[in-house]
Amino acid sequence: MLNLKEIFSRKKSLVGLDIGSSSLKLGEVVSSSHGPVLNRFLQVPLTKGTIIDGVLADSSALSLKIKELFKNSGCKHKGIVTSLAGSSVIIKKVTLDQMNEAELRDLIHDEAGKYLPFDNMEDVNYDFQILGDNNYNPNQMDIIIVAAKKDVVSGYLEAITAAGLNVMIMDVAPFVLETVYEANYEFNNDETAVIINIGASTTGINVIKGGMSIFTRDFALAGNAITEGLQEKYKLTFEEAEKIKIEGLPNGSEEDNLDLKNSILEFAKPICLEIERSVDYFHSTFGGEYIKRVLLSGGSAKISNLVTSLSEKLNVRIELINPFLKIGYNKRNIDAKNIESIKPIAAAVIGLGLRKIGDK
Repeated sequence: MLNLKEIFSRKKSLVGLDIGSSSLKLGEVVSSSHGPVLNRFLQVPLTKGTIIDGVLADSSALSLKIKELFKNSGCKHKGIVTSLAGSSVIIKKVTLDQMNEAELRDLIHDEAGKYLPFDNMEDVNYDFQILGDNNYNPNQMDIIIVAAKKDVVSGYLEAITAAGLNVMIMDVAPFVLETVYEANYEFNNDETAVIINIGASTTGINVIKGGMSIFTRDFALAGNAITEGLQEKYKLTFEEAEKIKIEGLPNGSEEDNLDLKNSILEFAKPICLEIERSVDYFHSTFGGEYIKRVLLSGGSAKISNLVTSLSEKLNVRIELINPFLKIGYNKRNIDAKNIESIKPIAAAVIGLGLRKIGDK
């Protein structure tokens, strides 16, 4: 039994804000004697076109929705952790000679053109993480570089600030799910797992070994492609097609719903094929690493039979990600009946809510 007095007497914490192309999610994670606890979770839809391929297109619309989200959630905290995703961020793994962090930062700044598709690093926010020694050459080390255009970052910052909030940490979407994985799953340092996040406009693939990302890829093909296919086939509005994609036909016959499921899988085929290609590329690049676990997250992860279809293509068992294996939730604010349905969509915002100032 969670001690509510302990939860509500906590020190001020940061709040996760997951900004997707179709919805906003708030996740407030607090500490208790039982470990991390999801204290609040809320999702609101985002007007289509507010964010396109990870780039903010309508700042005022985003600010208004953020205000609505926080007002309806009852959350009073102003410190925010959010993330960048899709084409707005570049993630690159490189191998370089051994050097210290100061030398590495200078090298990346001066020779950015060799590693990143930017002409001028003065226009870019970037960071890096040293993964460790290269497996094949002890005189070299593997690095992950993350970069985003400053105007893209400032666009999000300005919209969030206009909503009365302060961004304390700007994360990157694949690493957010890495945080959730580390917090919930048992793994050895030599074990490899894959997290596939199928959102509305972008599918992200993150390969993790020993709790650290070693390969990431995003592609602009995701749940909206299925929705648009259903919209055209059944002559529906986008909103109607989005609803039946997850819930089925409420008044449809068994035959009608079977036809719907088959249509959904047909429209999902290009996504599954691109995921398969990505995993094959990882295998060819990393010497055929054995994948122990594949986890599926994101709003489109709940599509009927998608897990089965992907499992057959990748020839590996796939399961929906469970961010509540070791993380509790406050039953006073979150209905226990909804936990199963929110697992894949709450994973990212829980990962954001777990972040602390000073984390690397």
